[in-house]
Parts: sequence; structure tokens; C-alpha cells
Amino acid sequence: MPWRYTIDAERGLVISTGWGRMTFAEMQAHQDQLASDPQFNPEFRQLVDATAITELNISIAEASKLAGRRLFSPKSKRAFLGSGLSIVAAKRLMQAYAFIAKGREQICVFHERNAALTWLGLGRSLPQNTGQTTQEEPGQ
Repeated sequence: MPWRYTIDAERGLVISTGWGRMTFAEMQAHQDQLASDPQFNPEFRQLVDATAITELNISIAEASKLAGRRLFSPKSKRAFLGSGLSIVAAKRLMQAYAFIAKGREQICVFHERNAALTWLGLGRSLPQNTGQTTQEEPGQ
């Protein structure tokens, strides 16, 4: 599965990073792992770094299904960082879905990491050691 995440409970932050070819099943599995992690708090903020994803293989219906899951609280901010057209389009769809479903977390799409970090209230950079719990792909 081309995803890993780090939970930084001290900062109230989840950093999810994806790479390579991404499918609906892999994205859903990532959400499931995160939701079941005992360190996860739905009120945390999230940075989703999709800059290394080379192909996104999900339909609009599947993206809507992922967006419809309520992992994060309405107080949460979720910043999606991506550069490819399909990545940004999918994240914009999730952003629109969250906007329509009132009482959802705030979602914003960024092309630049420092802008995403600033929007999340983290300043312009993160220290190298940002996590207490890390879940990575087996064999990493």
C-alpha cells in the first residue's frame, strides 16, 4: 500500500503521505488504518502530501465515498498538497463534498507545502522528528 502516516499528538497533527499509483482500495485502507489507530484523535489537523502520487485510479463515485466518511471532526482542518491535475481534481471534489455537507471538517487544496502548513497553523515548516506513532507500508 503506497501510503504512510505519522501521528504527532503533541501538535494535534496527522501527516499522511502517498506515492506511486494510488487506487480506491488503498485510499480506503489508509482511512481504515488511521481510524483504528489508538493515537488518532478526530479533532487533529491533517496534512495529506500527494506530491509523489504518479497516478490516481479512482472514479468520481469512489472519491465521493471516501469524502463521505467522517474520520475528522468539524473543528479539524485538512490540507491536501498535490501537483498533478488528477490529484488536484480529486482533492477539489473532496473539498466540495465537505463544503456541501455542513458540519464537516475544513478542507483546502494547496500546491505549495509552506502555504498548507501556514493554513494549518503550523508556521512554515515542521521539524524532522514530527511523530509519536508512524504507520508505514510493510517492508519500508
